[in-house]
Amino acid sequence: MSSYHPRFVSRITRNTLALILAGGRGSRLMHLTNWRSKPAVPFGGKFRIVDFPLSNCINSGIRRIAVLTQYKAHSLILHIQKGWGFLRGEFGEFVELWPAQQRIIESAWYSGTADAVFQNLDIIRNHNPEYILILAGDHIYKMDYGTMVARHVETGADMTVGCIEVELKRAREFGIMSVDAEGRVRHFEEKPQNPTPIPGREGLALASMGIYVFNRDFLLEQVIKDADTRTSSHDFGKDIIPSIIDKYRVLAYPFRDVRSGAQAYWRDVGTVDAFWEANLELIGVTPPLDLYDKTWPMWTYQEQLPPAKFVFDDEDRRGMAVDSMVSGGCIISGAVVRHSLLFSNVRVNSYAKVQDSVILPDVEIGRRCHIHKAVIDRHCHIAEGTSIGIDPEVDRARGFHITAGGVTLVTPEMLGQGVNTVR
Repeated sequence: MSSYHPRFVSRITRNTLALILAGGRGSRLMHLTNWRSKPAVPFGGKFRIVDFPLSNCINSGIRRIAVLTQYKAHSLILHIQKGWGFLRGEFGEFVELWPAQQRIIESAWYSGTADAVFQNLDIIRNHNPEYILILAGDHIYKMDYGTMVARHVETGADMTVGCIEVELKRAREFGIMSVDAEGRVRHFEEKPQNPTPIPGREGLALASMGIYVFNRDFLLEQVIKDADTRTSSHDFGKDIIPSIIDKYRVLAYPFRDVRSGAQAYWRDVGTVDAFWEANLELIGVTPPLDLYDKTWPMWTYQEQLPPAKFVFDDEDRRGMAVDSMVSGGCIISGAVVRHSLLFSNVRVNSYAKVQDSVILPDVEIGRRCHIHKAVIDRHCHIAEGTSIGIDPEVDRARGFHITAGGVTLVTPEMLGQGVNTVR
């Protein structure tokens, strides 16, 4: 922020419309997204993934926001309606929900990220922004978008792409770019089989974060052109960016910590292993993502719940949690919780042990259960004496999902409970 005058940044953020693309399923999260979209997946004890780009917008001074939904969006829509209705429309502030509603082609849903924008051209024109910020709704990070939009304006770019450095072995999961000395994107390929490394840094590649800034008229021109291209998959990474980098100014914006200059925290919690790891990172002494940062608060909808409670203090029946995060409404009743993250309204009953696990909201763990290295989905009721994460073969036989990293995922359906419940 120091290189930009605050008045300059505030002017352009007021004239920016943020579009959060939140329609994806996130199939690599397996059963966690059977009945909710990836942006609606709970994260961090009390949040949902979509709260991170939404909070970034609010903290960046961008208060005209649209959330584009599609896949199994009911829980996402409820969450946003309950928790994000505090902006004042009379001041030009809003969080709007734009479901796939066949506005342009009556027989088609959103067929790609660019098509999602194209199908809402009339609404975008009605809001009449100068700049459009396009965000993925399924990543965990804290970022000041105002600085990125200011850089876009100062450099005279037609499009600016947020980017991070990733290990070459993971680069196949991302859109990978090559840039010149000015930072102009000269080559871009979506999820390449043989990613191009950063020159002089052979173990790293420069990856797109799925964050883009456009001048409004340029964006509208490009998505209309793309919609008329029959061979296009109508995706920003696969189609739009490769088609414009030779003729227009497409600049990369490195995402770095403003104080240290180092790579900033960013996580794509796209697999169950990544989801489990990113949640448990939060309980560390100095976590890479600081949820206690008062200068950059994370906003969400949360029920009005009593504080967490720990009951019984007998030698063999002591309610306690060590090296853990425990959310409101939880009761640890004569049980032991170690190195775990408990979301709200979790009850762990006497003599149970929970270790290295992520327990989503409204879960009840019965007496004498032993839960180890697991993710337990919302509304699960674990029967008394059940062991999970102890013997993989037993867990597989029960129909639980075991990840490549050895994490056991349990959902209500696997337990014969709560089919099709709102998550």
